[in-house]
Amino acid sequence: MKQSALHNRQQSLFRRLSAVCLTGRTFLGLAFTLVLGLFSSCVDEEEFPDTNRGNLQALWTIMDQRYCFFEEKGVNWDSVRAVYEPRVTNQSMTSEQLLEVLGDMLATLKDGHVNLYAGFDYTRYWGYHENYPSNYSDSLITRYLGTDYKIASGLRYRILDDNVGYIRCSTFNTTFGDGNLDDILAYLVTCNGLIIDVRDNGGGMLTMAEKLAARFINQKTLVGYMRHKTGKGHNDFSSMEEQWLTPSSGLRWQKRVIVLTNRAVFSAANEFVKYMKCSPLVTVVGDKTGGGAGLPFSSELPNGWIIRFSACPMYDRDKNCTENGIEPDYSVSLDSRDFAAGYDTLIEMARHLLRSGTLALAVPCGEQLLLPVVGRGLLRPDRQTIWPGL
Repeated sequence: MKQSALHNRQQSLFRRLSAVCLTGRTFLGLAFTLVLGLFSSCVDEEEFPDTNRGNLQALWTIMDQRYCFFEEKGVNWDSVRAVYEPRVTNQSMTSEQLLEVLGDMLATLKDGHVNLYAGFDYTRYWGYHENYPSNYSDSLITRYLGTDYKIASGLRYRILDDNVGYIRCSTFNTTFGDGNLDDILAYLVTCNGLIIDVRDNGGGMLTMAEKLAARFINQKTLVGYMRHKTGKGHNDFSSMEEQWLTPSSGLRWQKRVIVLTNRAVFSAANEFVKYMKCSPLVTVVGDKTGGGAGLPFSSELPNGWIIRFSACPMYDRDKNCTENGIEPDYSVSLDSRDFAAGYDTLIEMARHLLRSGTLALAVPCGEQLLLPVVGRGLLRPDRQTIWPGL
């Protein structure tokens, strides 16, 4: 097949991939598989020997031609090669030692979507959340949930004693259906507002992130943009393609919503926060998210190891890249004094904000109930005012 024909098919598949990201009709992994095979064939592959040095050169070249965030990461990839290539020799170097060196080279990108998989281990970068306060405690969440909370397809939820709904969404790797979400929202409909806690959510299926976010908009909404690589150069990208989120056909929430975040919110969870910030009902409280805004692809080294990397950058509706995280509307950290007293500072701040807001009702598809955007000028009052007993 000629290169131009391959390129045209690649463009078409990427447009379909963009649609998959928003419609939720197909698992994203299937789309990745389809595009990956074609994308790989569109690049003139260089042949590298299956030696330690050959595998480093192959890895460096794959990333050089296909990785999408060199500018955002501020990394000079040529300089990285000059540092790490001398560390690799073809004699007296074990596979474990080679993986360590290649992993160190990849870690300069500081990208949680970049992994090198060997049969015995894989390299990873978790510094996006390991080098910051976690602002999350399992023991505190257990106290707020109690023992009588409900569970629907991995989503834990209950009504707090001040009539605020609380949903703990720890991953998007679990599949939940429209019926699950209808049941949850119907149960919480009498609440004065809703807290969705996605702290420590490392991502999963983008289709699940969009399915949940679609319950909090009333009209088709522009939520961001994406691009894809069109050539080997670091700045060879397509024009920005719009991402639209369509309202759910099930129950849609119409009251105020607080989304809780921390640095461990990554990948599909990062996209969820991006979507939710486009709803006038939503306020984000907590820490900057961990980012992870590049749809991952994969390729193979001569020795059979698999490299996964960010290939398609995504942006918010203002065309800002969200790879390095999304800022909250209210920056709130878990206070050590609150923790010692058994309170979660972020949840209590969310409860305070909800107490100050306008209330409405959840309505099914076809009915419109739009609320005024609530002002964001609140200040954090005295602790005794915010933190009533649970």
